[in-house]
Amino acid sequence: MTKLNIHRQAQVNRDDLFLQDIIAGWSAEGQKTLPCKYFYDELGSQLFDKICQTPEYYHTRTELAILDSALPEVAQRIGAHADILEFGSGAGIKIRKLIDALTTPRTYIPIDISEEILLASSAQLNQQYPDLAVFPVVADYLSPIQLPEQFSHQSEHKKLVFFPGSTISNFEPKAAIHFMKHIRSLLAVGDALLIGVDLVKPAGRILAAYNDAQGVTAAFNMNLLNRIQSSYQTDLKLENFYHQAIYNVERSRIEMHLISKLQQEVNIEGQRFSFAEQESIHTENSYKYSIESFQLLARNAGFDCTACYIDEDKLFSVHYLTAS
Repeated sequence: MTKLNIHRQAQVNRDDLFLQDIIAGWSAEGQKTLPCKYFYDELGSQLFDKICQTPEYYHTRTELAILDSALPEVAQRIGAHADILEFGSGAGIKIRKLIDALTTPRTYIPIDISEEILLASSAQLNQQYPDLAVFPVVADYLSPIQLPEQFSHQSEHKKLVFFPGSTISNFEPKAAIHFMKHIRSLLAVGDALLIGVDLVKPAGRILAAYNDAQGVTAAFNMNLLNRIQSSYQTDLKLENFYHQAIYNVERSRIEMHLISKLQQEVNIEGQRFSFAEQESIHTENSYKYSIESFQLLARNAGFDCTACYIDEDKLFSVHYLTAS
């Protein structure tokens, strides 16, 4: 087992960034917003793990089943001694399936904004796979990142970017293309992106996944307000808001909101924000794609659509995209 080589991206204080985004998102004309990247503090990450275990949330178990059947073919396509990069690695559950399937992968570079969870999962992987060099990067992957040299264009080894969980669905479509173009810029021709994408399906099935009966998704969404309450001087009252998830049929997306139960004012660090009764804070989008619409997006980002794996119920998809 080798010592972990930890890369910490130079950043301004994250509490300052959070406050800046709160002020910007709550001062904007029209719809108030909070960026979904702030879901994943320690409690938020634990709640998301619980979401993945709810009966309604088909995403995780379906993607894991797809990976079980697809990874032997993926391993043949990518070959031996690959360098792996994962954006938003979290607890590192799905990566174990990929590492087990590949032939002696050389390096693994997980990137995550939550340092505690990233380092814990990286240490476990380092112990479980002593021949795999693990280089955790503590960073917001939406910001510019200096990657370890092991994932450079000068490397003679094939590179594979792993982006499971349909995280790409949280991007606006134009932003999704922009981010995938960024991924493409990290790769040489013939390198690959393995990406999970949620599919269009009846609205009732989608809505149930974001309004689970146990209320775990509601707690996950409300935790954004809990973070504000615990991080700053504020008179914010959690009991004055509630969770709502709606399906926007025209835009094929779930929208997550925090709704103000009453007309109120909230003060945060001396900044005052007014809420009308039933006014919402928009916290997340989750777009649902057809196979054709996502493959068009991938081609626009510089990838060939080499293979697509889908479950029998057509709930979810995993795409193997080759840098063209």
